[in-house]
Amino acid sequence: MTAILRLDDVHTDIGQYHVLHGVSFDVPEGGVHVLLGRNGAGKTTTLRTIVGLWRARKGAIVFRHHDITAMKTPDIARLGIAYVPENMGIFGGLTVEENMRLAAATGTFDKERLARIFAIFPAIEKFWKNQAYALSGGQKQMLAISRAIIEKRDLILIDEPTKGLAPSIIRNMIDAFREIGKETTILLVEQNFHFAKALGRGVGVIDDGRIVHRGQMAELVADTALQTRLLSLSVEGH
Repeated sequence: MTAILRLDDVHTDIGQYHVLHGVSFDVPEGGVHVLLGRNGAGKTTTLRTIVGLWRARKGAIVFRHHDITAMKTPDIARLGIAYVPENMGIFGGLTVEENMRLAAATGTFDKERLARIFAIFPAIEKFWKNQAYALSGGQKQMLAISRAIIEKRDLILIDEPTKGLAPSIIRNMIDAFREIGKETTILLVEQNFHFAKALGRGVGVIDDGRIVHRGQMAELVADTALQTRLLSLSVEGH
């Protein structure tokens, strides 16, 4: 299967700390692929290194046929990669509409694309004129993801989208991600295993800045002993 993204022996330092220790994995094109790991394992650092917010000291990051290892973040974005950070990256003092316009390259909307977003996230249409700070946590997350897909993207990196969300909102997010994954590849960092297993095709597990497992999500779901060893969790507990 063709890889849309490849990391090869990526090392990243943050200040005096060596955080990523030779991270290597491929992301096949299409669907949702998951990067799991405990807190502090290096998941967020991996995403931020891919989009150039932190610079890899060693190794290579290749998106399609482009070596993006040393590219600046805006140039990486222009290739068709979007990033939804854990803090969502929305502007609380602006309306939902204004947040969306800032995310659109020309400041205008493709009507069909906007209608599709409204179908995936009805709250975006409902609160279109409301300021973002007044949205609930789940609605803010919907806005953050909507901003990422307001234009066609080949790859979306999403960091911990279910953190702090109610179970009912998480169930809605599963349906939304399945719909988004029909047209674009998603690399999802997540700790909620129920959410991850419902969506993921492929899975990688990172620990102490190293990839310690790669494979199909179905294989990890079927092996509770492997889950416990890699993640200190069980399917029943999540």
